[in-house]
Amino acid sequence: MGARGAYGAVFWGAVITGLVFGTLARLAMLRTDFRQYPSYPHGYASHLALGIVAAFTGAVAIPALVNQEIAATAFLMLVAQQFREVRDLERKTLERMEETELVKRGAGYIEDIAKVFEARNYLTIFAALVASTVTLLAWKAAERSGLVALGPVAGAAAATLVIVYGKRNLDRQPLASLCHIRAGRIHFKDTILYVDDIPIEEIGLVEARRDFEKHGRGVIIEPKDDNARASLANLGQRQAIAHDAAAALGVRKDRDTPEYTPIVRLHLDTGRAGLALLPIEPDMGPLLEAVRAVPVIEGARTRPLATRAGRKAED
Repeated sequence: MGARGAYGAVFWGAVITGLVFGTLARLAMLRTDFRQYPSYPHGYASHLALGIVAAFTGAVAIPALVNQEIAATAFLMLVAQQFREVRDLERKTLERMEETELVKRGAGYIEDIAKVFEARNYLTIFAALVASTVTLLAWKAAERSGLVALGPVAGAAAATLVIVYGKRNLDRQPLASLCHIRAGRIHFKDTILYVDDIPIEEIGLVEARRDFEKHGRGVIIEPKDDNARASLANLGQRQAIAHDAAAALGVRKDRDTPEYTPIVRLHLDTGRAGLALLPIEPDMGPLLEAVRAVPVIEGARTRPLATRAGRKAED
């Protein structure tokens, strides 16, 4: 095989390796769960297709630059910039879906989902970029021995490390990492609904109070430290808890029945929160599991204990 033929094989080997492992990176981070987003199969297919485009962009960039294809490189950089629009696309889609939700996600949760999908496409580009670049460098190192096959192997290994690192660091923390979560007792004092000692809301309808006494379930969420207390105080985080709990177990409500809407309220003295829910599936175990798995949204993540004033206030 001539020099041009050998280089052509390595060029396409680098591109294909980057494309395959970039796509695998996106696939590894794309999953459906009880939150049902992205929905299956249409949302799943569209995000996977977008991931393939991102993988191709990352895979071709360095080989095109090495081959002095300046015009192609500039075009690929332009394509990469368009992934900034992914966040706006996700935000608009979820905002339209809010109109059909019995328990809304809330603006904070929507923004968090949009940021995550944008970041995952960037990680896809990076994984493909690493795979193709390492493939080329490994070929260059092994050029004298003629072991061209070592290039894709090295590129695959490097991309695998990127995928593993990305999954560990881009997966959001569950609420259970910040808070202790246990069952609470639903009861009334006059017309005020309580979960243990946390007042939730006033319910004037006798029928609604009976429904809560018969079918209602309560959850107590206790922050582990002042950082967790600040995160739990965030309205977006509490709305995410209510939405995910309702999505997991269903909710006994329809339109124009606001008294049946799940609510998470704070106990201002202790920082604990109480969730009152009328689930379709009344099992407490799955409800606690769903609340523990709620992601800590980025907009709610605060660290007052990292500041000097926060540490002094805790003492």
